[in-house]
Amino acid sequence: MATLRMLALGTAADAVGEMVRMGESTCLKTTIKFARAVVQVFGAEYLRESNAQDTEKWLAIGEAKGFLGMLGSIDCMHWQWKNCPKGLRGMYQGHAKEATIILEAVASPGLWISHAFFGMSGSHNDINVLQ
Repeated sequence: MATLRMLALGTAADAVGEMVRMGESTCLKTTIKFARAVVQVFGAEYLRESNAQDTEKWLAIGEAKGFLGMLGSIDCMHWQWKNCPKGLRGMYQGHAKEATIILEAVASPGLWISHAFFGMSGSHNDINVLQ
């Protein structure tokens, strides 16, 4: 429970530890164990680079839908950086009044994320990230 709260909500280990009555170090150790288990179970299929067969399969799916040469769909989203330091806030502030980090992701029809990129400071709009 502590690990899932930390990963899903971005809660600090000491805050979660107080909720579930575990020490901070125990919360961190369980998070590491959880991450290793995820890699062990899903790594061979989902945490590998795509190969020629994957690419051919994705191109065939795109062609069947009428999109020649489509490997997946792209999305750019702005994630609010709630605890952004005041000194960095101006570099990460775009059209929104809050500091945000841009995530660009390309996903295949089977939701295989073939590309992900977190925007650097100064890349406030989607066009800069896509370039």
